[in-house]
Amino acid sequence: MTARDYRELKAKRARRAGLLKHIFLIITSLIMTYPLIWMLAASFKPDNQIFGSLSLWPTQFDWLNYWQGWNALSVDFGRFFWNSTVVTVLSVIGNVLSCSFAAYAFARLEFTGKNIWFALMMMTLMIPYHVVLIPQYLLFLQLGWVNTYLPLIVPQFLAGDAFFIFLMVQFFRQLPRELDEAAMIDGCSPFKIYWAIILPLSLPAMAAAAIFSFIWTWQDFLGPLVYLNKVEDYTVPLALRMFLSQDGASQYGPMFAMSILSILPIFLFFIIFQRLIIRGIAMSGLK
Repeated sequence: MTARDYRELKAKRARRAGLLKHIFLIITSLIMTYPLIWMLAASFKPDNQIFGSLSLWPTQFDWLNYWQGWNALSVDFGRFFWNSTVVTVLSVIGNVLSCSFAAYAFARLEFTGKNIWFALMMMTLMIPYHVVLIPQYLLFLQLGWVNTYLPLIVPQFLAGDAFFIFLMVQFFRQLPRELDEAAMIDGCSPFKIYWAIILPLSLPAMAAAAIFSFIWTWQDFLGPLVYLNKVEDYTVPLALRMFLSQDGASQYGPMFAMSILSILPIFLFFIIFQRLIIRGIAMSGLK
């Protein structure tokens, strides 16, 4: 076998392996996205065909599901989108700012008990949210914050999520220390170093934290369920639950239609910033 024949055989094997890999990825992607595809198809079906027909493709498209879902509840569904937007945007801003401050202190500053405090912060990652739910509820009840958005927003401004702190700490530690030393020689304070040097260089990590915070806050169901009592204050996940009724009069078509609309902000947000989130996670050392 000549060298040319060997190269051609090697190229054929590489093409065959690439083809098999792509076929495997396509099949896996279809399996993983099937529930989403089924929900999209169900949003166009009449209620009697959603569970009564095995066909994925609807025999007739019922666009009324979207109109009925938008207006079926006692409050216009646009109000629920606005409520979720307010809570999510403020939570993202609070998470990114507060967690970046805490991460900068752990990664770049020296203070007494730094390692102990960092270990305690990491231990909070192992505490389930349900464990602290009752103490937090009692605290917010005494403060008079129940039935407001404050319990959902204010904790995000207090660096309460250890995951984002850890993510940013890993990123900040990779930045050269010479930048801090040069800035100190020029008379910069620690806050000036953070704001003028560290923050602009940490946009990938900030973007990753913002995207995760956006997704988790937008789809949060338990927090709003515990703290919100008025229908007009409900977020999108609570509004979707209102389509289900225990007396058998559930509106599945409108519910699936509104579910599709509720996924769109997360989908668009991820598509726009997917390069930053991949870069942020890769450079933060998270696997």
